[in-house]
Amino acid sequence: MGVLTAAGWGALAAFSLVVGAWLALRPRPVSETRVGMVMGFGSGALLAAIAYELVPTGFHQDVLLFSAFGLGAVVFFVTDAVVAGRRTMGAASAERSLVIGTLLDGVPESLVLGIGVAMNGDVAVAFLVAVFVSNLPEAIGATATMRTHGHTRAQVYGLWWSIVAVSALAAAAGYALYQVVPRADGGYVEAFAAGAVLTMLADSMIPEAYRQGGKATGLLAVLGFAVAGALSALE
Repeated sequence: MGVLTAAGWGALAAFSLVVGAWLALRPRPVSETRVGMVMGFGSGALLAAIAYELVPTGFHQDVLLFSAFGLGAVVFFVTDAVVAGRRTMGAASAERSLVIGTLLDGVPESLVLGIGVAMNGDVAVAFLVAVFVSNLPEAIGATATMRTHGHTRAQVYGLWWSIVAVSALAAAAGYALYQVVPRADGGYVEAFAAGAVLTMLADSMIPEAYRQGGKATGLLAVLGFAVAGALSALE
């Protein structure tokens, strides 16, 4: 039952991708400014999740943990650069880039959720909320791009549901990994995810939030950090 619980939490965190698609496909889609504001709130929530949930205790004193953190950043940066280099190769490549970009941060996040369930018997609420909220603007923007390229509603929803399924499998894999290596505390995976997510925030999410939402996104980022931090403290 534990692995199913982990898979369920992973699917729930990614379900906001489907919600974002629905918001983008409505007759009156969400405005760009509001998308930027949601993105700003999600950025702050993710920063709090990194600070309070992902970065392990004694992180700066453990060379291997610090290396895992750096490796996560490098892997995200290099993979994202490769994907970005292919975005000019037509609609098909752009669509693949959207999928890869979503999976780049989604899979490590789901692994962390699964490991957390295996370690503590429950999910980290602050991290779950941060992932859920941050997925919304990503799905809204990507859905708009897919519609521009002529995708049907069924194709759009099919794509996001498939990523929900992958996220559920990744969370289940994180749970199973901890069962296979029970002495592992998941710190290396968490540090890797922290590096990847922090790089994603600095490279794309925060700048895009400011571009779309304006200066108000700064206050919303602080609010998102405060909410996620409070949830983490209450666990």
